[in-house]
Formats: sequence, structure tokens, C-alpha cells
Amino acid sequence: MVGRGHGTQQGRRRQRSGRALGSALALGALAGGLLAPAGVRAAPTAPGSPGEAATWSPGDKDGFGTAIGALGSTVWYTLNDGTLSEVFAPRIDTPSSRDTQLVVTDGETFTDREDEDTEHTVELVDPRALVYRQVNTATSGRYRITKTYTTDPARPVVLVDVLFESLDGRPYQVWLLHDVGLGLDADDDTGRSADGVLLATDGTLSSAVTASGGLTDTSSGYLGRSDGWTDLSGDHALDDRWDATAPGNVVQVGRTGLSGVGDGQRLTLALGFGPTEDDAAQAAARALDGGFDAARQDYADGWHGYLDGLAPAPASAEEWRTEYDVSAMVLAAAEDKTFRGGFVAAPGRPWAWADELQDLPVYHAVWSRDLYQIASGLRAVGDEAAAGRALDHLWTVQQRPDGSFPQNARLDGEPVFGGLQLDEVALPIVLAWQLGRTGPEDWARVRLSADFLVATGPRTEQERWENLAGFSPNTIATEIAGLVTAAEIAGANGDDARAGRYLATADEWRSALAGWTVTTTGPLSDQPYYLRITDDGDADAGTGIQIADGGPLVDQRRVLDPSFLDLVRLGVVDAGDPVVRNTLELVDFQLAYETANGRFWHRSSFDGYGEKVDGTPWEPVPAGSRETIGRGWPLLTGERGEYELAAGGDAQGRLDTMARSADDGSHLLAEQVWDDQPPSDPDSAYEPGEPTFSATPLTWSHAVFVRLAHAIDAGRPLDTPDVVACRYATSLCPG
Repeated sequence: MVGRGHGTQQGRRRQRSGRALGSALALGALAGGLLAPAGVRAAPTAPGSPGEAATWSPGDKDGFGTAIGALGSTVWYTLNDGTLSEVFAPRIDTPSSRDTQLVVTDGETFTDREDEDTEHTVELVDPRALVYRQVNTATSGRYRITKTYTTDPARPVVLVDVLFESLDGRPYQVWLLHDVGLGLDADDDTGRSADGVLLATDGTLSSAVTASGGLTDTSSGYLGRSDGWTDLSGDHALDDRWDATAPGNVVQVGRTGLSGVGDGQRLTLALGFGPTEDDAAQAAARALDGGFDAARQDYADGWHGYLDGLAPAPASAEEWRTEYDVSAMVLAAAEDKTFRGGFVAAPGRPWAWADELQDLPVYHAVWSRDLYQIASGLRAVGDEAAAGRALDHLWTVQQRPDGSFPQNARLDGEPVFGGLQLDEVALPIVLAWQLGRTGPEDWARVRLSADFLVATGPRTEQERWENLAGFSPNTIATEIAGLVTAAEIAGANGDDARAGRYLATADEWRSALAGWTVTTTGPLSDQPYYLRITDDGDADAGTGIQIADGGPLVDQRRVLDPSFLDLVRLGVVDAGDPVVRNTLELVDFQLAYETANGRFWHRSSFDGYGEKVDGTPWEPVPAGSRETIGRGWPLLTGERGEYELAAGGDAQGRLDTMARSADDGSHLLAEQVWDDQPPSDPDSAYEPGEPTFSATPLTWSHAVFVRLAHAIDAGRPLDTPDVVACRYATSLCPG
């Protein structure tokens, strides 16, 4: 966390390539709640620039929130490990602070920080608004810190109500510790102080951190060289006060008026953003003037109104109403406020990733596939308008001139990774059909992507899990569904020639599906079964494929993946097909595991995308090393439930399992949950069926949860295209 080196579970930081900035500019004084011109004496220049290099924040968040519908409040907060972790501003793909927490000292014998020296609990204060509270109790028993979070619906400011209590009756010094990290680059900031406000800028974006009553004894230095935490922790006093005038990894401190006794127990922190230091400071000052209680009430009213405008919650979710409402709110909160319809996969990034990837947003980016899943969840809860905005974003920002889509991209369409995944080309077409978007403008977009599929498919450069090329049953399911729905839209626009071509291609691929993806010679069964993927399109060949993330080079006939079930969900294959049923038996034997929360599935045989064997963060490892282990994905439990509905069964237990896997305090759903292979480190935080340190919240998980809840009440999967099912899977064809 703040002021720590990198390489440990608690010590990850973020960085990106950025620009240099000269000396900080002078700013006026904070007076009467507004910034007024005044002379400010600069502190000495901090030594040691640029400081230790930044790494990333943990991605397993304990809280997440933003003001719904407040287009002027372009700020999102996240919580982790007892602290305010990344704050995203002015876009949800741009983390613009690393970590903000309190430091407590008696000035003589100890100096504590919240992330390391307290026991943390998190609670959702309002089950119908993303208002979270952290309670951090010193492991020494000396004090307790209670922090409640909101964002100001009127401006880009995070507000924190802080209650500090001395539990032993002694007075303490309470300091604010803030790791700046503006933009994607945490190594190009400057920082300084002006009349109780900590100011920072990278030349494009600025931040201002202050408190009711202001901050005193402020300093801005460089991580590990001249930062205030290093100073305070050395002898329990701040000996130097600096301005960080050269670009670097800036960490700031300031003393609050809290002591734990008398009248100094409570205050409000404000973290504001703007193009300039003046803009950021004025936003923070005005938010403080308005008060925490008023901002929180407006914030909560916005979320209450949003939920009240959705479809009624399904009966299946009655026991899990908080998890259901949180899921709906997480989906809505993941939308950017500048690039409307741009929803990110997660507000953070899990684990450390690799040094060469530190300059990329990764999970807080837009994936066409994830955006389809998010839109399906929004449709399920009744927010058709947001689903429509998602499709608009896909068409107008993400789609390339040739009809393809980037593997993932920033909100403005700038690609992040360079892969091509054909399911991401097909699913926007399916979404357009599901939304009834069949007019000329949408048809022009559909035509581009459908023509690209015909020319490029069915073999994909990357499949759903982004690390293998070949003939994937999951990808082919999306391609066939995309072409059949495209044919419907083509027909509605009078292009019978294209409609015929799309259907002919879909029929051809459906006929060839078994040869490409169903093995009759595999070692796992004497009956045919679906493979995860085939490299050469010959499912009976023992071709070797290299499993990513430390996996082995292995016969492709030994590799299974539950996501072949999209063949059923998208109406390409009947639920009762014997090959489907046989594959499910194998998947259950090879990839499923039971926990106290219910059954979960690994995403693939030999998967290594997860924590290491000892529970420490995932990172790239050599092929064949098997150093990392991919655990179970709650979204696969939800997709299994959708299959069981298609097969005429009951899926309530699957919904219950997903709900039980949510974090107990935050009610957020993770990307992965621990399995029955405990980390070798006996001190690891590990319980089968509970969230790992993977991306939390994962919007895809929340989308599948609400989609399954409504599907249970409907008695069938919600997003099976009828036109596809009636062509290929008659048992799924309504009527």
C-alpha cells in the first residue's frame, strides 16, 4: 500500500507512460470554502525524485461506488484492505489516486497505518445504495477508525466521514497519507501544499485532498526517498516538509485535527479532481461546504430512484435481495459518464500483472464480450436504455471499419491488447437483434461485422479465455448465432442476398461443428465429447496445444471447458443432445468441486490463471511450470444454471451458490473463488467457495447473477435467440 515497496500481496502499485511536468504552480489560499489568491511560501524541494517505481493496487475490492446519473460527478471510489484504494477520474478507465489512509502515532513509541496495523471490517450501509463503511480497529487495541464513503453527486469529489476513537483514553496524532497516482501513470506527478490542502498534478489532471478544518504539517515527497510515511515511521515525528516539484511517484501527508478525545473525533475528508489544481481545490472546498450528510443523502436518493425504476425483483432472488440490488447497481456504476455506454469489466486489476503491462488499464477497459454480458444483465433488470447505450458504444466507438472489434479498448476506442476474438465480433450482432435494433443505421453496422465473420471465421485467433487459437465450440456458437440474427436483420432491410449468404454459412458451420470440436477418439471417454478447442479443426487428432499461464503442452483431446454450453444458451444445439450430456459428465468429474457455498467449476483443464500455489498473486510463469492455479469462476455456476433451465430442470441452487460466494461485507461477486487445493502457505486467507484475490467486483459475474435470477422465474434462459433455436435446437424454440 502507500509508502511500501512492491512485490508483496499488500504492496502493489500502478504505473503508465506519461508526461513530465515542471515545477508546481503557486495557488491561492483556501478561504471561506473557496480558493482565493494568496501568497504561499513554497517548501524546500523534496529530494530523491522520481522515487521508487510505482506498481499496482490490489484488484479485490471491498467496496465500489459512484453517484448514479450524476454526469458532472466523474469520480468512482474503490475500497481495499481498510483503505480508500483507487479513485477513478475523470473516466472509469483512469485510476487517478492509488491509496488514501490514516496514520496514527503517539509521537513517541509507535506509528501505525490502517492497512497493516488494524483489523478491518466492511459493511454496506444502505442495501439500496453503494454506500460502504469501513471499521478499522487497531490490533493493539488503542483506537478505532470508522469511515463512511460517498461521492458528491454535484462534482468530482469523494467524501469520507471519519470517526476516530481512542479506546484507551489517550490522545493520538492522526495523519492523512495519500498516494497520488494521477492518470494511468503514477510516476509523473508533482505535489505540494497550500493552506491545508494537498495539491498534485500531472499537467493534464489535478487532485486536491483536504479535510474539514484543513490539514497541517503537510509534505509532498517521493516514495521511499522523501515521502512522509518513511519520515513518520522512522522516529514517530515528521521531521521534514517538502514540495515534490519534479515529476515522480509522489506520496503526500498532512496532519488532521483528530486526537480521539475531546471535540476532535470527527471530520470529513474530501478528495477532488479537476483539470487544474485550482479546479480540484475548488471542487473539494465546495463539497466540504455542502457537507457530507447532504451529499450522502442525494447520492442515496439517486440510487433508490434508479432501483425503483427497474423491473420488479424476481421471486428467485427474494432471499438474496441485497446481492441482487448490489448486482444491478454494480452494472450501472461500471458505466462511464463521458463515454456513455462504455462499461468496464472491473474497477481495478487483479494481482500484480507483469512489469511490461503496468502501463495498460487491463480490467478497467471495455471488452466487446463483457459489454454484451453486461447489457444482457441490464436487460434482465429492466434497464433497456443502458443496454441500448452499450450497443451504441460498440457500434460508434469500438467497431473498426472492417467490422471487427479490438480485444479490449479504452473508453475512447484506443486498443489495449492486440488480439482478435471472433465471439467479440459476433455478440454485438446478437445484442442488436435482442434489442430489436434492426433499422438501417444498425443494419449498416451489423453488415460490417457479419461480412467480417463470413470472411474470417470460424477459426479464431483467440477464444473466450483469450489464450488459445483454433476452433472453439464457444466461439463458433456465437458466430452461428451472430450470422443467423444478422440474416434476420438483413432481410428486414431488403438485402436477401446477404441474408442467404449468412444463413448458408451458419448452416455450413453448424454441420461441421462436430468434426471441428467433438472428439470420438479422446482418452477421457469412449463416447463423443466437446473439446475446449482444436488447433487444426480435427477433433479426433491428438494435436498438442500449449496451455497458457504455466500449463503443459498437451493433447487437445484432454482439454475440457464448461463454456461449450453457449451452444445451448444461444440455441445452436439442443439441451438434451447426448454429446452435451456426456461432456457435462466429464466436465463435472474433471473441473467441478464442492464447497460449503455450493458447486463451482474451473474454466478449463490445466488452467493456471489464478494465484500461485502458495496463494501469492498470479504473474506470468514459464510454460509447463504449473506455478499458478486457476480456481473456480462463479459465473460458470450461473451459466450451468441457465443450461439446467434449458434442459427443463431447476436452477435455484445455482443462484443460491452464486449469492453465497459474494463477499460477506460488500456483497460483491468475484472473478474466482478458492477451490479444494489450498495454498501451501498455511497463513493464507483461504476458504473454498470464498473470493480469491481476483478481480472484484467482476461485472460479468454480476450480469450472470441477475440474468439467472430472472431466467428462473421465466423458466428458460432469457437471451436465447428464438430465430437460432428454431433453426437448430427445436426443444428450445418457443411454441
